[in-house]
Amino acid sequence: MSIESEGDLIGLARVGKIVALTLREMEKQVEPGITTAELDRIGEEFLERHGARSGPRLVYKFPGANCISVNSEAVHGIPGERVIAAGDVVKLDVTAELGGYMADAAITVLVPPVTPGMRKLANCASQALEKGINAARAGRPIFEIGRAVESEVKRQGFTVLRELVGHGVGRSIHEDPQIPNYFDRRANQRLPEGLVITIEPIISAGTSWTVEEDDGWTLKTLDDSLAAHFEHTMVITRGRPILLTALA
Repeated sequence: MSIESEGDLIGLARVGKIVALTLREMEKQVEPGITTAELDRIGEEFLERHGARSGPRLVYKFPGANCISVNSEAVHGIPGERVIAAGDVVKLDVTAELGGYMADAAITVLVPPVTPGMRKLANCASQALEKGINAARAGRPIFEIGRAVESEVKRQGFTVLRELVGHGVGRSIHEDPQIPNYFDRRANQRLPEGLVITIEPIISAGTSWTVEEDDGWTLKTLDDSLAAHFEHTMVITRGRPILLTALA
């Protein structure tokens, strides 16, 4: 969506803050022994206390409130009986709806003991997100975001999962336009001021591709390599985007 009024910005900022706080609440509970279903319930209860609803459940009937993906699982992991273990790479992805507005964000949480490879992968995804944010300016073509993300990921020796992209957001989870995490000259639409998008580098330590698990939702790396994911919802401006899912 595009911001058309001050009310739009206020509504998006409100739900964006709830998404950020939900991620913080879930992150604090990531430790060996907790199940992904228990983590999901923590997030769901936090959303409910703030009057918000799970976006994936609302839009897609996702079988959980939040997506929780572990190790080679890149995105859309279904919460369940899986027990978090020492050394896991856990991706928490929260999309919430409040008052007709939606925001979407994700973080990668490393469960000690953390190897140098795990840390480098997660840091790379976070740094690539920052590069993408810095490239996102009104009037620039969308492909400049992907160019910036991919350049940073390659520089650090990792790989963009090319099937997984950022997107427009605001009234629903996935809106136009798509925001590739790699340089794609076809993504030449210029970013208008006020457009609400996500940028979300989803990267792996190996392959560029994913495969769908038998559950029909979870996407994991084709070669079982570790994956990392960071994401923010933002409003495009002439300068640095307004990050709706970042806490001060």
